[in-house]
Amino acid sequence: MRIGETLRCISISISLTLAACIAAPNAHAQAVAPQRDRAVLNERDPLSDTRIPDTALARDAAQAIRQAEGELLYEHSMRVYYWAALVAKRKGLAIDPELLYVAAMFHDYGLTAGYGESHLRFEVDGANAAREFLRSHGRPEAEAQRVWLSIALHTTNGISRHLDPIAQILAEGANMDLVGAGFGDFTSAQRRAVEAAHPRPPSFADDFLRDVYESLKHRPETTQGTGLADVIASRDPAFRRRDFSSLVRQSPWASGK
Repeated sequence: MRIGETLRCISISISLTLAACIAAPNAHAQAVAPQRDRAVLNERDPLSDTRIPDTALARDAAQAIRQAEGELLYEHSMRVYYWAALVAKRKGLAIDPELLYVAAMFHDYGLTAGYGESHLRFEVDGANAAREFLRSHGRPEAEAQRVWLSIALHTTNGISRHLDPIAQILAEGANMDLVGAGFGDFTSAQRRAVEAAHPRPPSFADDFLRDVYESLKHRPETTQGTGLADVIASRDPAFRRRDFSSLVRQSPWASGK
């Protein structure tokens, strides 16, 4: 090959290499741009991936709760849904958002006025109502039972995290909103977004405890052995917490009769 032709080939090769190097960054930018845009979107709207399902079931659940609960419990239930959904996202848990929404909406339903004569635990009242709601909407019995168990055990710490993911995150969501459990696991942007959407008033603690007492004062026996007994004891001087040790020592077995 002549020297001139050789130089021309080298020149063409270099030109093609430079062209590829110049094009590559542009192609890479196009590939990552959607991801960067989504990251910016999520930063601006931390709840974008945890929106309430836009379904008839979810709308009917919201309507049922709005009709039965006051603003305090309704907003609390909404925040519990978001906290729980954010926990699921953080932990990579696959959940049915409709079932989670129903569980969150009904988890305090047993504290409403319709249970003024009930002597069941309020958690069971809410679980029963959610199960009937799902049955009436044609959802499978297995799903209704999952939600029932999630609500019935949402105040029983140490159990829910070993059950269905919905039971786990419902309990975590409720504990976050009530006592701030896991507060630091949520970003400040997430906390601000949830509170902006469903405000948590400064008087929430006192107002919530008052509502719990008013809902359970006619059935204080159902709070024995739970943290709710503390609520009753704080407002009723005559209330006495059950002492399991005394029950064992004073049982008919111990007396020999």
